[in-house]
Amino acid sequence: MLKAFLTGDELDGKELNYLLELAELFKLKKFDFKPLKGKKIVLLFQKPSTRTRVSMEVGINELGGYSIYLSQSETQWSRGESMADTAKTLSLFFDAIGARVIEHKDLEDLAENAKVPVINALSNRYHPLQMLADLFTIKELKGKIKGIKIAWIGDGNNVCNSLILGASKLGSHLIISSPKGYEPSKEIIEKAITYSKRSLGSIKLIDEPKEAVKNADIIYTDSFISMGMEREAEERLKAFLPKYQVNSELLSLAKKNVSFLHCLPAFRGREVTGEVIDGDKSEVWRQAENRLHTFKAFLCYIFLKKKKLDNLFKKVS
Repeated sequence: MLKAFLTGDELDGKELNYLLELAELFKLKKFDFKPLKGKKIVLLFQKPSTRTRVSMEVGINELGGYSIYLSQSETQWSRGESMADTAKTLSLFFDAIGARVIEHKDLEDLAENAKVPVINALSNRYHPLQMLADLFTIKELKGKIKGIKIAWIGDGNNVCNSLILGASKLGSHLIISSPKGYEPSKEIIEKAITYSKRSLGSIKLIDEPKEAVKNADIIYTDSFISMGMEREAEERLKAFLPKYQVNSELLSLAKKNVSFLHCLPAFRGREVTGEVIDGDKSEVWRQAENRLHTFKAFLCYIFLKKKKLDNLFKKVS
């Protein structure tokens, strides 16, 4: 069993492909079983959520499990109880912990002290569950991930970090275009260079968005002002706008069949214009729906033995 899923780097390319195949079967409704019957999962959220919370709660329920949602204010964590003590306590009652935190260090402390798997439901550094849905969406749209050119425009944030880790293991050609000082983590880039060499993919950092999107199959952006960064809003908007906004002009420089992705929530008029996100190239709602299918696949992966999963594949193939 996977002890923790904190960054997305815990899975290799073979495992990622396996999960994407499993997610496809869930989306096609090939499975009708309850592998999580009797399993209890707590969702410990320090930050608000729509897609992450809903996909997790619905996914757990559809697989026969049971979830409890706890905001920080509803726990002793809000009064200063350590993450170590919180982890030890929750491990007594639950089979897994899904945590959405501000500081990634809190997630690491949680995982270090928990006796059950810890799943990152978003931290300031990574968003691995989003990465799984992103990869599945790209494969669904383009038929593959290997060789696909993905242009990330904007903030090299948590979503970007996890996407880089996953996509580089599957042979994609990643182009990251961010303002100076807002690039993805150097550690992530170094890892991606290594992974890309093995997978025959590539990764490049380009300052100019118009250059980055040339011949792109996928254009992906996210909010320039993530939760907790409101104090930096004015400074960030000056750094990103208007150059890094995804608009019709930028979209026209990519392939004719380019697809637009955004993990949401979106702020029309900032990182993307309404005509793009609401246009015929946008696949953001498919991407949002896929959060459910990939999460269900992930739950099966961590709770079921691979032999049992392989047997399920055989039954539905």
